[in-house]
Amino acid sequence: MAQCTPKSFDLTGKVALITGASYGIGMAIAKAMAANGATIVFNDIKQELVDKGLASYAEAGIKAHGYVCDVTDEDAVNAMVAKITEEVGHINILVNNAGIIKRCDAIDVTPENWDAVDFLNEKMVFFLSQAVAKQWVADKKGGKIINIASVGGLKGTSALSLYGASKAGVINLTKTMALEWSRYGIQTNAVCPGYVVTEINKAEFENEVSKLNNNIVSLEKDIELKESELKSLNNVISSKDLEIKTLIKENKQSKKLK
Repeated sequence: MAQCTPKSFDLTGKVALITGASYGIGMAIAKAMAANGATIVFNDIKQELVDKGLASYAEAGIKAHGYVCDVTDEDAVNAMVAKITEEVGHINILVNNAGIIKRCDAIDVTPENWDAVDFLNEKMVFFLSQAVAKQWVADKKGGKIINIASVGGLKGTSALSLYGASKAGVINLTKTMALEWSRYGIQTNAVCPGYVVTEINKAEFENEVSKLNNNIVSLEKDIELKESELKSLNNVISSKDLEIKTLIKENKQSKKLK
């Protein structure tokens, strides 16, 4: 079995597109990939968020490329992928990180609620992956897709029926894309984080009632540990070692089919 080494984490020359990475989990992943040599590209829905992200990356000594793009707009997504390829280079790694969460008891969910959460969390994960995958198939270069799912997609959670269903869909999509696209040299994996405190949910986690309901102690040490684990996992998924493991698995699967 291949052993992970520091050298296999080398992402020098790789272009990584991380959606919604102007802060939070996406930025943590991007910074870890940059530390291993990747060129970072990210998007957000507003120019002010992109500018804020660029400033944070610059402060960390990272030259990132930011694009304003609403990933719920399929035409805008295709245009962004084409523009990144032209201005920055061939996208080697796609991290589908952008998403939203809406707490609502299942009995109170409306069609509008459902569409808003599912559209961003699941539908556009697929169509952005498809847009990039089409380029990879045409170029015959392959690439890596990392979908940020959630433990909420693996187990039911009170007041998170919308979010959980969308993330369960992401997990299933990941498996299907991995099966269909591996023949083109495209690796697809999902990461399922637990609760991670970010700017979006910090106020909620600071609420004592929320802490009790979710059995969470919001300690900076715990937060840093979770981010560290998440960054390391994404680097492993992006590394050369995983290519070897996937090739072995794919060959075994091919023999079974024969």
